[in-house]
Amino acid sequence: MPNLDLPILVVDDAKFSSAVVARTLKSAGYRDVRIANNADSALAEMEDRAVSVLIADWLMPRMDGLELTDRVRQIDELSGRYTYVILLTGKEHVSALTEAFDRGVDDFINKSDMSKQLLPRVFAADRLADRHNTLLLANRLLVENNRDLESRNYADLETGMANARYARKRLEQSLRHTESRGGATAYLIVGIRNWQEIKRRHNASTLAELAAGIGRRLTHLIRPLDALCRIGENQFAIIAHFAEVEHCQAATYKRIHDGLNHKAFKTTAGYVAVEPGTALCVCGDGDQAPKPETLERAALSALMRSYETRTLVTTSVGGEVEGLPLTAKQ
Repeated sequence: MPNLDLPILVVDDAKFSSAVVARTLKSAGYRDVRIANNADSALAEMEDRAVSVLIADWLMPRMDGLELTDRVRQIDELSGRYTYVILLTGKEHVSALTEAFDRGVDDFINKSDMSKQLLPRVFAADRLADRHNTLLLANRLLVENNRDLESRNYADLETGMANARYARKRLEQSLRHTESRGGATAYLIVGIRNWQEIKRRHNASTLAELAAGIGRRLTHLIRPLDALCRIGENQFAIIAHFAEVEHCQAATYKRIHDGLNHKAFKTTAGYVAVEPGTALCVCGDGDQAPKPETLERAALSALMRSYETRTLVTTSVGGEVEGLPLTAKQ
């Protein structure tokens, strides 16, 4: 059954011709039929309210049917809708019709046989436009749902570990806890200095195995209540709270660096050795509570220094930096 509420717009500079088309459609039961006497008026009508089927004369002054189709496709792209375009024409040359299809025209009605072709073409346009717009709507909803899921996702899809979003949330919570209850927040970032070299030598599957292996080893090296997150392709963060700031020292975390550095990781491609860099940023209850982003930037800057100096670099909110020498790989 045709959709008699289908929004249709008829565009023709010849008022008699557009009136004939509109009258034929209304006689068939279509209730939402509008008329425009030129392309500019048609575009204004579409901006005011979308249509599903546009029936336009090919030859019109100032802007012909092909130029109008170009503009309609631009509107469709911006609005996320699809308008089915039918041109009224007396042209029958294959080259002309091919050009029109290339420009985005969907169908034609020959003026010499319009009384027989109009309604069947509009019936077909109704079905195709409805299916096309249904698919566009479903795709838009899918994209929105995926975006919503991503905004609430706290897991790294490759390793199953907590991700950077969770790390930011946990760091913010720890900083608030430090500000209200005292103690210190520790933000440790571990990076793999030779990751790019490893990427050149191994495929994506091996890299995924390696990242998961690093995560498992770090899990065994931290306290049960500490948060371990993968915050980048080759970076991991550990967020911890200490009751006393004196307990939060570089020496506390040296074993984490050594745990990665001293033993290669077994993968299906063989054993892979990593060269970790480690940086620690500490915020005590005597410090002015920073934003999580401030702590993250400080730790990342310290990590770059750790790569250069091969030391475990510590920094505080105030920016003091010191390095703890790290033992060489055995």
